[in-house]
Amino acid sequence: MPHICGEIGLEEGDLPDHSTLVKAFDRFQMKVWRVLLRLSSELHDLSGHAAIDATFFDRENASKHYCRRTNYHVQTLKATALVDTQTQTVLDVHCTTEKTHDTQLGWQVACRNAGDLHSLAADKGYDWMQLREKLREEDVRPLVKHRIFRPIDPRVVRVVDGPRYRQRSMCETVFSSIKRTHGDAVRART
Repeated sequence: MPHICGEIGLEEGDLPDHSTLVKAFDRFQMKVWRVLLRLSSELHDLSGHAAIDATFFDRENASKHYCRRTNYHVQTLKATALVDTQTQTVLDVHCTTEKTHDTQLGWQVACRNAGDLHSLAADKGYDWMQLREKLREEDVRPLVKHRIFRPIDPRVVRVVDGPRYRQRSMCETVFSSIKRTHGDAVRART
């Protein structure tokens, strides 16, 4: 940490207590965090080709007394991330504790970043015709496999199975790295 203190011109004794920083971070609105995420992603040379996927983080067990007292019933946190496939940079994140379908979350995340994307790769969970149409309206090429409910033209399947679609696993790579580094449980009380 001395090199960071030197960069911002502070001595180690000048730093506030960690609890002060945590309380200050809790007061930030989500739009501030989105701007910080956007600025950090712009430090990389983005390819314009992204993948979207979701994962679950477990809730670290609080005491049963605390859960009963505060009526706290959250078991998992669903995190949907948009990742640049070339640099593995996280472009956007959406977190929820509700049971929202991937297609709805996928559109929210893709809509915020549509101007910077050329293509978006996703698995069958994001197969929704309106999502495809909305992406095409924004000039984003949807690379989403079809769930097989009816016969599909084999040419469509061949186009989706290209090298860009196979890069969607980069999103899972990022989630794996986050879970190995920071753990797969969250501990927030709010």
